[in-house]
Amino acid sequence: MKKILIYNSGGGLGDSIQLFNLILSLQKHFKSSEFFYLGAHENHFQGKLKEFNINIKTLDLGLKYFGFRWWHFLVAKKKFIDLEAKKKEKKFITKKKSVDQELDKIDLIIDLQSKLRNTIILNKIPHDHFYSSTFNFKFCTKKAEYSSGEHLKNLSNFLNTNIGITNFDVNNLDEKYKTEAKRLLPDNNYIGFSLTQGNVYRKKSWSINKFMDLATKIDEKSKVPVFFIAKEETELVNKIKSKLPNALFPEHHSKISCPALVTALASRLNLGISIDNGVMHMMGLANIPMIVLFGPTDSEKFAPKINSIQILDSKKMYKSKNINLISVHDVFKLI
Repeated sequence: MKKILIYNSGGGLGDSIQLFNLILSLQKHFKSSEFFYLGAHENHFQGKLKEFNINIKTLDLGLKYFGFRWWHFLVAKKKFIDLEAKKKEKKFITKKKSVDQELDKIDLIIDLQSKLRNTIILNKIPHDHFYSSTFNFKFCTKKAEYSSGEHLKNLSNFLNTNIGITNFDVNNLDEKYKTEAKRLLPDNNYIGFSLTQGNVYRKKSWSINKFMDLATKIDEKSKVPVFFIAKEETELVNKIKSKLPNALFPEHHSKISCPALVTALASRLNLGISIDNGVMHMMGLANIPMIVLFGPTDSEKFAPKINSIQILDSKKMYKSKNINLISVHDVFKLI
């Protein structure tokens, strides 16, 4: 396996964070392989998540929202061939061979989404092996025993090898983030809250009033509420401060601003409480006890895979996608 390509159609930070353990596990198993990332959106591993040191190169075909436009089917292969040709020019290859003869195929393409259109387009990229769960794994170049959602286990069966699980370790964060987190949260009696959603198209936020009522109960139990809210959310922050003067907003008192600091801060918490958002996934990387609230989104798919987690899903509890049917009591009794 010289070249392994991972394709992801999700564009949020959480979508990328969910791939950490998969990428780390594959990189540890295939130590000599070169890993590439192709996404419908930007490569967050080299952008907003770069401080986590998940090293994976971008396969840039120059196609925005790759896989989401049917016309990509007509150009995906050519774009890949042209990209490889440019690489070879840079290496000053002078052999008189055609581009097709010199073309380096991808040894293994791993498709981590299941939209039929995207998979059909992705399949146009020259390759030897293709893994995808789309259409009940019909696009896989090898028949094997597959189970929905368990990509690492499926890939072990697909490649006839045992790929061990390598989890992200918060201790591997740069020391400056851990030191800053300890400065901002020096004690051991904190409960963290994340209540704002990044994706505006799905109503998955729990009421701010419910969050404040819950935080008040926690404050009365001599625990300190810690809120993870962007500095720009001044109106929301002021509303919380007016009711909870003891609440902390640690990121607002640091010159460092990045997801890695959020994960380091989360490692200082006794418990994290969150809706389904990017911060939930950043907290999950710290592998702390968590309570997560779900409404319209799939809790089985998106909840962090950590040692201690309690999930409140309105669909399962109240047969509704309305997350606000979850009561303050529902959450508090789990704490």
